[in-house]
Amino acid sequence: MFSIIDRYIIKKYLSTFVFTMAIFTVVMVIFDISERLDDFLKYNAPMDKIIFEYYAGFIPFYLNFLCPLINFIAVIFFTSKMADQTEIVPILSAGYSFNRLLRPYIFSATLIFAVSFVFNLYIIPKTNKMKIGFENVYVKPLKDNTKVSTHMQIDKNSYVYIDNFDNNSKIGYKFVLEKFKGDTLLEKMIAERITWDSVTTKWKIHDYTNRIINGLHERMDKGTVKDTTLDMKPSDFELYDNIFTAMDTKELDERIHKEEIRGTGMMTDLKLEKYKRYVYPFSAFVLTLMGVALSSKKVRGGIGLSLGIGIGLSFTYIVFIQFATMFSLKGGLPPLIAVLIPNITFLIIAIYLAIKAPK
Repeated sequence: MFSIIDRYIIKKYLSTFVFTMAIFTVVMVIFDISERLDDFLKYNAPMDKIIFEYYAGFIPFYLNFLCPLINFIAVIFFTSKMADQTEIVPILSAGYSFNRLLRPYIFSATLIFAVSFVFNLYIIPKTNKMKIGFENVYVKPLKDNTKVSTHMQIDKNSYVYIDNFDNNSKIGYKFVLEKFKGDTLLEKMIAERITWDSVTTKWKIHDYTNRIINGLHERMDKGTVKDTTLDMKPSDFELYDNIFTAMDTKELDERIHKEEIRGTGMMTDLKLEKYKRYVYPFSAFVLTLMGVALSSKKVRGGIGLSLGIGIGLSFTYIVFIQFATMFSLKGGLPPLIAVLIPNITFLIIAIYLAIKAPK
């Protein structure tokens, strides 16, 4: 299936990628320790939690985030070195077309894509959950973990308002529940507070007054405590910005479905997180094609110029992703378009460079 040259390039590609990833891991951990050490000491973080929760989540998250950069640098580095050692020219002169030369690169990129795709969907959410749980306790705990003025539609006809919800005690204050039939108000319940019972997984409504309307007839019910089932959970009131990255794909889909009904303003964040998991692994193909096209030509001065251009373009790609994300969050750009724009733009550049590459 693969020739000796194919196996040689695949081995070079994957070994350089793994080696570059190892270097980035060491550098990231050293810099993060120097930055977070004061927080670890301030909040008395246990050593086992630092290693097996924080860094067990930190390393996969940032390696996955920097995977396009690492992949691009690896391709640029070893391909430039092959060109500098006059290995590319004999391969092309022996009858290999440029497209045929790309076969081992695409095979290697497919392996990286597959691993990245699996990590994005199944591994990263679990490791993020560990990292975020640690950060929210030992790195940047919220002093005031209270969400205020929450309006929420919990089903087709029911609306909820909570003046403030304490995420630590799982208690909401000034609770209002309204039920409609079309535009007609059927029931309005007002309560001093609502608490979450983790044993029964139900809400307890305290000191409530329930106004029931039936045409021209009304009645008022009052009570001290009432158990009720509502389609909402304490997690719906989380204040942490990073909470969506810790959701697995099923939880993310369920939250998106609920958000379509509730309209709490989190839909863009949720869809961005979902689309990123599916689209960004394709960068392995885009940046591999661009890297080969840029570095397959032998240039004076060695591999320094190609490597510099590669690092610059890969950082540009990451910055482009962040700009597109902000345009989606703040400027109304559809999340799917925001996620696709960086890959499509760089794919066009990669195809152009491939066409212009020496054959």
